[in-house]
Amino acid sequence: MSQIRERFSRFMIGRYGADKLSRFLIGFSVVLLIAGVFIRNSWVDILAFLFMALCYFRMFSKNIRKRFEENQKFERLSFRVTEVFKKWRFKIQQMRQYHIYKCPSCSQKIRIPRGKGKVSIHCPNCKTDFVKKS
Repeated sequence: MSQIRERFSRFMIGRYGADKLSRFLIGFSVVLLIAGVFIRNSWVDILAFLFMALCYFRMFSKNIRKRFEENQKFERLSFRVTEVFKKWRFKIQQMRQYHIYKCPSCSQKIRIPRGKGKVSIHCPNCKTDFVKKS
């Protein structure tokens, strides 16, 4: 067993290996394979095979700079997507604890805790006072 591991280690010298994009491609192809069992469409299986082949091509590639650039593009894209979901999650958490009101004169958003009854709100931007129910 150690001889096989040693040979594989020597084979992988100078090759790119696994990264975040590779792990995503493997996971996505597994999801497609599972979906293909239920959908029973050969195109889904072919697509899963292509994603798996792309993943292994990237892992065994010797063009490390090109694979690194691909991974960086993927990281930037995944960061943008996760940030959108984090913002939605934050807004939902805020809506549970606070009312968000807009100032009638300047449209500044003001956050007021829920459950305090009628409150006089002082806008920090334009210094207008208005009354709202929290």
